[in-house]
Amino acid sequence: MSHGPVPLERTALLVCDLQNDFIHPEGAYARGGQSSPEIAAIPARVKPLADVLRAHGGFVVSTHFTLVPGRGGEPMISPHLKAIRPFLRKGDFLPGAWGHQLVDELAPADFCVEKVAYSAFYMTRLEWVLRKAGITKLYVCGIVTNGGVASTVRDAHVRDLETVLLSDGCAAFSAAVHDTAVAALRPVCPVMTVAEALAELSGLAGPS
Repeated sequence: MSHGPVPLERTALLVCDLQNDFIHPEGAYARGGQSSPEIAAIPARVKPLADVLRAHGGFVVSTHFTLVPGRGGEPMISPHLKAIRPFLRKGDFLPGAWGHQLVDELAPADFCVEKVAYSAFYMTRLEWVLRKAGITKLYVCGIVTNGGVASTVRDAHVRDLETVLLSDGCAAFSAAVHDTAVAALRPVCPVMTVAEALAELSGLAGPS
């Protein structure tokens, strides 16, 4: 962990799974009736933070939940996911497809990392990318708070990355579940609102 302010050029907004198939009205989850206004509001809320980082040498790193196509293009879906999301089908979260991509409001990311499980560090190149880019601090946003976000935050913590959870920059399909997940992460890392993070970054950026 650092003992002073981390320069903006070593800082990233880590965007967990804000993909078209999760969020867009024409995406896979909307087709399956799994939409949420709290989730849909996240990209616009965190965009100012992404803009500040881009303007001052920081990074936007996007993780992308992926259904790896098997034989015939049928997705290889974990049994637990198939049980709770039976609407998932061939072409959903397909690498390179529209649904797999980061939503337009936050695109383009500096780095995009495919993931196959909750944590963005599990069996991915994320840690390698962060180290090579010199990134040592992460502001974490995205979905869902109790799943990919929580797992990624914990894994970032054990890798000695300075990590900040954006409490209103993430969401779950239930406000109660979101609140419980945020409370459980407070002993792990600092928790800020997007407005608080913007104020912190503005102080580091200096006068415009």
